[in-house]
Amino acid sequence: MTAPHEELPHYPFSTQGDRLAPELGELQRSCPVARVSTNSGGEAWLVTGYELAQQVLRERKFARSVLGDPGGPTQDAPILAPELLDAMNHLQQAGLRDEVLKALGRNQPGLPADWVAEITREGLDAMVRQGSPGDLQRHFAEWVAAQCMCRVLGLPFEDRDWLAVRADLDLTMVTPTDEELARNWEEIRVHMQQHMAARRPGRPRGLIDRLADLNERQQGLTDRQLSNITAVLFVSGYEDFASFLGVAALNLLQHPEAMDAVRAHPETLPQCVEELLRCSVVLGNAIPRFVTQDTELGDTAVREGDLILLSLDAANYDPAAFAEPGAFDPARSPNPHLRFGYGRHHCPGAHLVRRQSETAFRVLLDRLPDLRLAVPVAEVPWHPNRMAIMPAGLPVTW
Repeated sequence: MTAPHEELPHYPFSTQGDRLAPELGELQRSCPVARVSTNSGGEAWLVTGYELAQQVLRERKFARSVLGDPGGPTQDAPILAPELLDAMNHLQQAGLRDEVLKALGRNQPGLPADWVAEITREGLDAMVRQGSPGDLQRHFAEWVAAQCMCRVLGLPFEDRDWLAVRADLDLTMVTPTDEELARNWEEIRVHMQQHMAARRPGRPRGLIDRLADLNERQQGLTDRQLSNITAVLFVSGYEDFASFLGVAALNLLQHPEAMDAVRAHPETLPQCVEELLRCSVVLGNAIPRFVTQDTELGDTAVREGDLILLSLDAANYDPAAFAEPGAFDPARSPNPHLRFGYGRHHCPGAHLVRRQSETAFRVLLDRLPDLRLAVPVAEVPWHPNRMAIMPAGLPVTW
């Protein structure tokens, strides 16, 4: 623990995804539960160890829902409404959670593999037509993520650019004013509310309409709560998926031998995607939890009211859980990474990201057999201060 007179390290240490921030590795070795300062001006405990992260995700004394309460601790911008931080719990209480899990679960009826493959080819073909070098972040990562989320939610794809700009601002950790953030979110929320108001009951365009139809019968959520939650589904789904596809593509491009191996043995792609999920550095901030009673976390005493921040990126590089964690090993097995959380705290979008990433990367490798980076890795640009780490561009040639 830092002595009272010492300045606390400020977290996050980096919002670039080309490597794990060295500070995270150092803390993991020397102090896996470390006191840090946050963007909000407060303090928190940063957890970088694999088993410690599992403990926090497993034990109910480390809660999430209370972080949305007025005056609760935050790591970045203030939480504008409780349902924005704890959407799935609100959906469960309103009897709507199963509908979301059905849409995002293993089968994903709204996202047929043939359709995902076709839209992936469309994005890549557009990039090829524009000429080399192309931007794989724009024409692959963001294109596929937006297409998938708009389709599963039932939003017009023409709304993509308008929504993406506001989603980007919402997931920027350092905004000029809280008022700007609140105004930006209100625009997204109203957009979703108007979309639901224009639906034809019984003829859903996607998940948002189905949730609105169910909620109209059950009245478990107010219109404002439901529009907030549907906005969260788009913002988090689009940003997290586009972040992963971009950072994972950068990782894969640095290993042409792995690309060749998957082309030769396409049945190995799911295992390769799992390794990309483990090693891709995509969290600009951390997974927050709130201590609800005094307890021990490793060798550290944490107190009721403390804010806990989980760096799952760091946990996925813990040598206590992964042999040679810094090596990219597409054949790694077992691969118990924490990319989607652990236990009851498991991301509902995990199946969507896994399944659609496999389809998208299969098309990418087949469509562009000579794909390679057009610049050194160090010259890849990154969006600053982004909660979901994202390349500002991914220059490639073929």
